[in-house]
Amino acid sequence: MLKLENYIHGKWVAGEGEGQILFNAVNAKPIASASTKGLHFSEVLDYGRKIGNPALRKLTFQERGRMLKALAMHLLEKKEKFYALSYQTGATKIDSWIDIEGGIGNLFSNASLRRKLPDETFTLDGDPIGLSKQHTFMGHHILVPKEGVAVHINAYNFPVWGMLEKIAVNLLAGVPAIVKPATVTSYLTEAVVKEIIASKILPEGSLQLICGSAGNLLDFVTSQDVVTFTGSAHTGMMLKSHPTIISENVPFNMEADSLNCIVLGNDVVPGMPEWDLFVKELKKEMTVKAGQKCTAVRRIFVPENKMEDAWKSVVIELEKIVIGNPLNEKVRMGSLAGNEQRNEVKSQVQKLLASSEILYGSLDSVSVMDADANIGAFMSPILLLNKTPFTSEEPHNIEAFGPISTIMPYKNIEDAIELSKKGKGSLCSSIVTNDASIAKKYVLGAASHHGRILVLNNECAKESTGHGSPLPLLVHGGPGRAGGGEEMGGLRGIKHYLQRTAIQGSPTMITAISNVYQQYSKGNTEGIHPFKKYFEELTIGDQIVTEKRLITSEDIDRFADLSGDHFYAHMINTDFNGTMFEEQVAHGYFIMSASAGLFVDSYEKNPVLLNYGIDELRFTKPMYAGASLYIRFTCKEKIAQEMKEINPDVPMTKGMDIPKGIVKWLVEMFDETNELVGIATILTMVEMKNKI
Repeated sequence: MLKLENYIHGKWVAGEGEGQILFNAVNAKPIASASTKGLHFSEVLDYGRKIGNPALRKLTFQERGRMLKALAMHLLEKKEKFYALSYQTGATKIDSWIDIEGGIGNLFSNASLRRKLPDETFTLDGDPIGLSKQHTFMGHHILVPKEGVAVHINAYNFPVWGMLEKIAVNLLAGVPAIVKPATVTSYLTEAVVKEIIASKILPEGSLQLICGSAGNLLDFVTSQDVVTFTGSAHTGMMLKSHPTIISENVPFNMEADSLNCIVLGNDVVPGMPEWDLFVKELKKEMTVKAGQKCTAVRRIFVPENKMEDAWKSVVIELEKIVIGNPLNEKVRMGSLAGNEQRNEVKSQVQKLLASSEILYGSLDSVSVMDADANIGAFMSPILLLNKTPFTSEEPHNIEAFGPISTIMPYKNIEDAIELSKKGKGSLCSSIVTNDASIAKKYVLGAASHHGRILVLNNECAKESTGHGSPLPLLVHGGPGRAGGGEEMGGLRGIKHYLQRTAIQGSPTMITAISNVYQQYSKGNTEGIHPFKKYFEELTIGDQIVTEKRLITSEDIDRFADLSGDHFYAHMINTDFNGTMFEEQVAHGYFIMSASAGLFVDSYEKNPVLLNYGIDELRFTKPMYAGASLYIRFTCKEKIAQEMKEINPDVPMTKGMDIPKGIVKWLVEMFDETNELVGIATILTMVEMKNKI
């Protein structure tokens, strides 16, 4: 029998002994065995810290992002290998697509975040903070990668997505990972990791894999490590209370299975598009991955006067579901991950039946196609009815992790909100409504108990990703029973693997540390105009202080005529009594335009390719006719850009293949009294001498 291997210390190693036998969920045939016996987990952790961590830390965010993109491209080419194995977990084609290509999509999404991060191994967090009147002392926050490893303990339902959505974040942050997939489906995770390692895209030590028991792994974690867990709330709480996690103050992120709910708005009636959306969403949530999703709908809340219509509509759709061998194209729902999982689900349904009754489905029989229902881990979808949701605790406390949902009545939106909270914290909730007032009341009332809320109606339905789809750029997690953690979330997720440190000093010193120019820092005014320098030649702090320009009433009038902006404060004949101004005031945008006329080196071609935009433009003091304007113009930050492949058939792409970078410039606008009248950050695209 095939024996799964662990990837540790830069090599593939099989554990000792026979290990745990893993079975095909569809036909119950043995697939492989998995064992971690004989592994020394303290050494595995040390290898990640000493080899993988330094290698990743020395890469910039841009380099790490490009690494993730290359890895995503590589895995996409190998996806058919993964699909062939995924069917053995009981997953249909669509189930496998969510797991495999959804996971790869997480790599792409996180790779794209590099555009929001500097070309550095660290990043600043938030805004600078002035701490003195004379501007010689300031504070900022810096984020640097932790010096440990990310330990990911994952669930069995998404053996690919569960791994890739987590490692995408820690790798971009500059921290290596040890992945411990749930053993029952770890053969699929192993196949993906083998392709990752074979690609040689990641630095050595960036990723290690454990197939089998985690043993005493958590005994050796430290405060520089991060532990994440996805699975049952009971197991999660046991791990979270591990003595080493507590004594070492190890960051622990838990995403636990929760009793997520969907609410049918009381404005929705049969025949409305929203009614059909509600039924379709429920059908999908009950049957995709055979209901084995931490985000699946377990509780359904429907206005009491629409209960019968609602459950009958759902039953009609469930009756259409073909269950069986996921390799058969007609099958729409496969099996659970194994017979052990099926037995557990049946046990939980029996507990739910203490206060509910079955509207559809059976615990004892299921009709399957192209498979044996007695051998494979097949189960009928079961729709339960609970008539007393405020007095019955079972639907709000017991989760059957399969194709099981309970429908319950409510009187008004306040009741629906209260019932949603009885789950004691959920990963997600949805409300189907076309009434904005109902949606607002529900979101504001229920948000405290949910990590994500979907408002579904006909307007967003075509492009909505649905109730159960966590998105890489939004946080995934929830309070209370759901674990109290957050995963993914774009830049928010990356910060879980970075240490935030407050730094204090002079602006010049903080500039030197951060490589981002801080206002009031010393500038470099020697040498040629910064616009004459190529990207590589520019230094943070390169600066010019311009000559003065007199602002006249004629300038203001001409700008008003040219722009069409005849706001009363810009008109010379305005009676200014009762206004904020003393006399005709210059347009702020005229001051910005005049500033460009002062700092732009305009008569010869130079490495500046174009103006890319303006950020954080503020006008701090009015300028009246007769005042003089001058500019302090400073190179603030540089971010290299990658070369793009250009399609010659696509117009307006000239210059896109030129090696270049984005340069941010601090523009400080002063009047003749040396007071700040405006401040902005402008962005230019600047040519490089060499490709990156």
